[in-house]
Amino acid sequence: MNLPNKITVARIILIPIFVVLCVVPLGLGTVTWLDSTIPVSNIIAAIIFIVAALTDWFDGHLARKYNLITNFGKFADPLADKLLVAAAFIILVEQHIAPSWVIIIIISREFAVTGLRLLLVEGGEVMAAGQLGKIKTFTQMIAIPLLLLHNWPFEWTGIRIDLVFLYVCAFFTVWSGWDYFYKNRNIFKGSM
Repeated sequence: MNLPNKITVARIILIPIFVVLCVVPLGLGTVTWLDSTIPVSNIIAAIIFIVAALTDWFDGHLARKYNLITNFGKFADPLADKLLVAAAFIILVEQHIAPSWVIIIIISREFAVTGLRLLLVEGGEVMAAGQLGKIKTFTQMIAIPLLLLHNWPFEWTGIRIDLVFLYVCAFFTVWSGWDYFYKNRNIFKGSM
Protein backbone atom coordinates (compact mmCIF):
# COMPACT_ATOMS: atom_id res chain seq x y z
CA MET A 1 0.00 0.00 0.00
CA ASN A 2 1.66 3.20 -1.20
CA LEU A 3 1.37 6.63 0.46
CA PRO A 4 -1.45 8.02 -1.73
CA ASN A 5 -3.53 4.91 -1.02
CA LYS A 6 -2.84 5.21 2.72
CA ILE A 7 -4.03 8.82 2.58
CA THR A 8 -7.18 7.70 0.75
CA VAL A 9 -7.86 5.03 3.39
CA ALA A 10 -7.34 7.64 6.12
CA ARG A 11 -9.93 9.84 4.38
CA ILE A 12 -12.40 6.93 4.32
CA ILE A 13 -11.80 6.41 8.06
CA LEU A 14 -12.55 10.10 8.69
CA ILE A 15 -16.03 9.78 7.15
CA PRO A 16 -17.73 7.90 10.04
CA ILE A 17 -16.01 10.22 12.54
CA PHE A 18 -17.37 13.19 10.60
CA VAL A 19 -20.86 11.65 10.55
CA VAL A 20 -20.87 10.88 14.30
CA LEU A 21 -19.82 14.45 15.11
CA CYS A 22 -22.68 15.79 13.01
CA VAL A 23 -25.55 13.50 14.02
CA VAL A 24 -24.86 12.21 17.54
CA PRO A 25 -25.73 14.69 20.30
CA LEU A 26 -22.38 14.80 22.09
CA GLY A 27 -23.20 17.79 24.28
CA LEU A 28 -20.01 19.67 23.40
CA GLY A 29 -21.75 23.05 23.62
CA THR A 30 -21.71 25.99 21.26
CA VAL A 31 -19.43 28.87 20.35
CA THR A 32 -20.71 32.35 19.48
CA TRP A 33 -18.47 34.55 17.38
CA LEU A 34 -19.21 37.31 14.86
CA ASP A 35 -23.00 36.89 15.27
CA SER A 36 -22.79 33.13 14.61
CA THR A 37 -23.66 30.48 17.18
CA ILE A 38 -22.12 27.20 16.07
CA PRO A 39 -22.21 23.80 17.77
CA VAL A 40 -18.66 22.76 18.72
CA SER A 41 -19.31 19.39 17.08
CA ASN A 42 -20.00 21.20 13.78
CA ILE A 43 -16.72 23.11 14.11
CA ILE A 44 -14.78 19.88 14.62
CA ALA A 45 -16.74 18.23 11.76
CA ALA A 46 -15.95 21.19 9.46
CA ILE A 47 -12.25 20.89 10.30
CA ILE A 48 -12.37 17.15 9.57
CA PHE A 49 -14.17 17.85 6.28
CA ILE A 50 -11.56 20.44 5.25
CA VAL A 51 -8.70 18.07 6.14
CA ALA A 52 -10.37 15.26 4.18
CA ALA A 53 -10.95 17.55 1.19
CA LEU A 54 -7.29 18.61 1.23
CA THR A 55 -6.15 14.98 1.40
CA ASP A 56 -8.27 14.31 -1.70
CA TRP A 57 -6.17 16.82 -3.61
CA PHE A 58 -2.90 15.74 -1.93
CA ASP A 59 -3.17 11.99 -2.57
CA GLY A 60 -4.02 12.57 -6.24
CA HIS A 61 -1.11 14.98 -6.58
CA LEU A 62 1.32 12.47 -5.04
CA ALA A 63 0.00 9.60 -7.14
CA ARG A 64 0.44 11.55 -10.39
CA LYS A 65 3.77 13.17 -9.48
CA TYR A 66 5.48 9.95 -8.40
CA ASN A 67 3.61 7.61 -10.76
CA LEU A 68 1.96 5.76 -7.87
CA ILE A 69 -1.38 5.29 -9.62
CA THR A 70 -2.96 1.94 -8.73
CA ASN A 71 -6.27 0.23 -9.48
CA PHE A 72 -7.11 0.50 -5.77
CA GLY A 73 -6.48 4.24 -5.91
CA LYS A 74 -8.54 4.65 -9.08
CA PHE A 75 -11.42 2.92 -7.29
CA ALA A 76 -11.08 4.17 -3.70
CA ASP A 77 -10.14 7.83 -4.28
CA PRO A 78 -13.29 8.91 -6.13
CA LEU A 79 -15.40 6.64 -3.91
CA ALA A 80 -14.03 8.29 -0.76
CA ASP A 81 -14.70 11.73 -2.24
CA LYS A 82 -18.28 10.90 -3.16
CA LEU A 83 -19.00 9.22 0.19
CA LEU A 84 -17.68 12.22 2.12
CA VAL A 85 -19.59 14.78 0.05
CA ALA A 86 -22.83 12.76 0.00
CA ALA A 87 -22.66 12.21 3.76
CA ALA A 88 -22.09 15.92 4.36
CA PHE A 89 -24.92 16.99 2.08
CA ILE A 90 -27.39 14.48 3.56
CA ILE A 91 -26.49 15.65 7.07
CA LEU A 92 -26.99 19.29 6.03
CA VAL A 93 -30.48 18.42 4.78
CA GLU A 94 -31.24 16.51 8.00
CA GLN A 95 -30.12 19.52 10.04
CA HIS A 96 -32.37 21.80 7.91
CA ILE A 97 -29.35 23.80 6.79
CA ALA A 98 -29.39 22.99 3.05
CA PRO A 99 -32.47 22.76 0.78
CA SER A 100 -33.16 19.15 -0.16
CA TRP A 101 -33.96 19.91 -3.82
CA VAL A 102 -30.44 21.29 -4.38
CA ILE A 103 -28.84 18.28 -2.70
CA ILE A 104 -30.97 15.88 -4.76
CA ILE A 105 -29.70 17.56 -7.95
CA ILE A 106 -26.07 17.38 -6.81
CA ILE A 107 -26.18 13.74 -5.67
CA SER A 108 -28.20 12.64 -8.73
CA ARG A 109 -25.59 14.18 -11.01
CA GLU A 110 -22.85 12.28 -9.16
CA PHE A 111 -24.67 8.97 -9.73
CA ALA A 112 -25.32 9.80 -13.38
CA VAL A 113 -21.74 10.85 -14.17
CA THR A 114 -20.37 7.82 -12.30
CA GLY A 115 -22.61 5.60 -14.43
CA LEU A 116 -21.41 7.36 -17.58
CA ARG A 117 -17.79 6.81 -16.52
CA LEU A 118 -18.50 3.08 -16.06
CA LEU A 119 -20.02 2.85 -19.54
CA LEU A 120 -17.02 4.61 -21.03
CA VAL A 121 -14.54 2.38 -19.18
CA GLU A 122 -16.40 -0.66 -20.48
CA GLY A 123 -15.87 0.74 -23.97
CA GLY A 124 -12.16 1.30 -23.31
CA GLU A 125 -12.38 5.06 -22.78
CA VAL A 126 -11.52 7.18 -19.76
CA MET A 127 -13.36 10.40 -18.99
CA ALA A 128 -11.07 12.91 -17.30
CA ALA A 129 -12.51 15.56 -15.03
CA GLY A 130 -13.30 18.68 -17.02
CA GLN A 131 -12.88 22.29 -15.93
CA LEU A 132 -16.60 22.62 -15.16
CA GLY A 133 -16.46 19.56 -12.92
CA LYS A 134 -13.45 20.98 -11.11
CA ILE A 135 -15.33 24.24 -10.49
CA LYS A 136 -18.27 22.20 -9.18
CA THR A 137 -15.98 20.32 -6.81
CA PHE A 138 -14.26 23.52 -5.62
CA THR A 139 -17.55 25.30 -4.89
CA GLN A 140 -18.98 22.32 -2.99
CA MET A 141 -15.79 22.04 -0.93
CA ILE A 142 -16.29 25.70 0.07
CA ALA A 143 -20.08 25.46 0.55
CA ILE A 144 -20.07 22.46 2.89
CA PRO A 145 -17.81 23.91 5.62
CA LEU A 146 -19.58 27.27 5.39
CA LEU A 147 -22.95 25.53 5.82
CA LEU A 148 -21.63 23.45 8.73
CA LEU A 149 -20.33 26.63 10.36
CA HIS A 150 -23.71 28.40 9.91
CA ASN A 151 -22.28 30.90 7.43
CA TRP A 152 -19.39 31.90 9.69
CA PRO A 153 -17.57 34.29 9.23
CA PHE A 154 -20.16 35.98 7.00
CA GLU A 155 -23.23 35.80 9.27
CA TRP A 156 -22.72 39.37 10.50
CA THR A 157 -23.12 40.68 6.92
CA GLY A 158 -26.63 39.26 6.58
CA ILE A 159 -25.58 37.69 3.27
CA ARG A 160 -25.87 33.91 3.03
CA ILE A 161 -22.48 33.31 1.40
CA ASP A 162 -22.85 29.62 2.31
CA LEU A 163 -26.01 29.37 0.19
CA VAL A 164 -24.45 31.44 -2.59
CA PHE A 165 -21.68 28.85 -2.88
CA LEU A 166 -24.24 26.03 -2.68
CA TYR A 167 -26.31 27.50 -5.53
CA VAL A 168 -23.20 28.20 -7.60
CA CYS A 169 -22.25 24.56 -6.97
CA ALA A 170 -25.71 23.45 -8.12
CA PHE A 171 -25.37 25.54 -11.28
CA PHE A 172 -21.99 24.00 -12.15
CA THR A 173 -23.32 20.58 -11.16
CA VAL A 174 -26.02 20.79 -13.82
CA TRP A 175 -23.78 22.45 -16.42
CA SER A 176 -20.87 20.02 -15.99
CA GLY A 177 -23.25 17.03 -15.96
CA TRP A 178 -24.84 18.21 -19.20
CA ASP A 179 -21.38 18.84 -20.66
CA TYR A 180 -20.13 15.33 -19.79
CA PHE A 181 -23.20 13.67 -21.29
CA TYR A 182 -23.22 15.88 -24.39
CA LYS A 183 -19.53 15.25 -25.13
CA ASN A 184 -20.01 11.50 -24.65
CA ARG A 185 -23.45 11.14 -26.26
CA ASN A 186 -22.06 8.68 -28.83
CA ILE A 187 -21.92 6.01 -26.11
CA PHE A 188 -25.72 5.80 -26.29
CA LYS A 189 -26.07 5.64 -30.10
CA GLY A 190 -27.62 2.40 -31.22
CA SER A 191 -28.54 1.39 -27.68
CA MET A 192 -31.95 3.03 -27.46
